[in-house]
Amino acid sequence: MTAKELAEALSLNIVTLPDPEAEVQSGYVGDMPSWVMGYATEGSAWVTILNNRNIVAVAVLLEMACVIVTEGAEVSEEVAAVAKDRNVNLFSTTESSFRTVARMAELL
Repeated sequence: MTAKELAEALSLNIVTLPDPEAEVQSGYVGDMPSWVMGYATEGSAWVTILNNRNIVAVAVLLEMACVIVTEGAEVSEEVAAVAKDRNVNLFSTTESSFRTVARMAELL
């Protein structure tokens, strides 16, 4: 499944989508970047409530397929700009992390 297909299937808000064909190979949920760096994998769709530029750095480092900011946490213009600049697919939703991951698990 591509990042664009995942966003459509979950009705996510697209903040940035510079690489719509990025292959989503797995999912990961967590809100501590250092923990995510140790356990998430390449091609992950990362579900988090974090909304600072560190999410972009982690996504780039691990070559993630996308980052999904949940719980209605507002993505700042700064974070959106950094994500766009670094070619990171960034989505948002008002759904809970739990619900987002449960729905994503059905698709992957």
